[in-house]
Amino acid sequence: MSSSQISPAGLLRGADARLAVAAGLALPLGPALAHGHHVEAKREGGAVHRRLLPLEAAPAYPDPGLPRVMGIVNATPDSFSDGGRYFGSAGVAHAESLVEAGADMLDIGGESTRPGADAVSVAEEIDRVCPVIEGAKRLGVPISVDTRKAGVMKAALEAGADIVNDVSALAYDPEAAAFLATVDCPVVLMHARGTPATMQQAPHYDDLLYDVTAELEAACARAEAAGIARSRLIVDPGIGFAKTVGHNAALVDGLHALHALRLPILLGVSRKSFIGAIAGNVAPDQRLPGSLAAGLAGLDRGAAILRVHDVVETVQAVKIWRTLAISE
Repeated sequence: MSSSQISPAGLLRGADARLAVAAGLALPLGPALAHGHHVEAKREGGAVHRRLLPLEAAPAYPDPGLPRVMGIVNATPDSFSDGGRYFGSAGVAHAESLVEAGADMLDIGGESTRPGADAVSVAEEIDRVCPVIEGAKRLGVPISVDTRKAGVMKAALEAGADIVNDVSALAYDPEAAAFLATVDCPVVLMHARGTPATMQQAPHYDDLLYDVTAELEAACARAEAAGIARSRLIVDPGIGFAKTVGHNAALVDGLHALHALRLPILLGVSRKSFIGAIAGNVAPDQRLPGSLAAGLAGLDRGAAILRVHDVVETVQAVKIWRTLAISE
């Protein structure tokens, strides 16, 4: 990315947002969110400097539309929240229950990327995810495969997956970008540094929002250089990946800065460790209230997709949020 980023600021919500847009005083970010000016961030001499710009100084941002809920199916033995519960037919049954609960899409993964997790082979990952994808295809919702490996991407798409969600942003497997250039599917690029085994070893950022946005833009540029159209890309700030508790909270609060990329934003905060830490050492299966709070904060800042474990509760929360946000 260039040394300059222009992000929306002066956020307005609900009726205030609609009135300001109608009066020409703000630009829309979604059905219930608008912005009245911009912030330009420039890196100069190693430091990042910000200044306010008037509304007309930067182009409008794409409307992400109504937010969608992505249900998680971990076909793994060691995921941090539900490892070992959803192999094979159990994974298909879980996918069915998530769709019945209101999930708009599914995200099926066969390799844990929790901090400290070890990699698994391509063959083993395929054996874990493809039967679940094949069984879930009849449910009629888009299916994302959560993988870093080109071989798994290919097998999963052939099995019926519609989306590739790569937590390495195409940096792990040198063949991934070239392969994805040959197919036509959305691609999620998530921000991370290092590997699951190393990423939580003293993560540091000179300027968190600037650095995460710049590194995601670099990932987008790599994807485009490989032949993947930018219109196919979705970005994810990577909550819990190479971030401290403070980093994660600041990223959710500043999520609208990622609109500088002018791409849909996927947010995955469900049951993440920062929620447990803030709430007082709460176990993963007790983090639903915090997950809902963080997810709704993300919607307030323009997230297009919430990736969650607890679909029933999230769908209900999103319905209330949507009704309140777009009510007259």
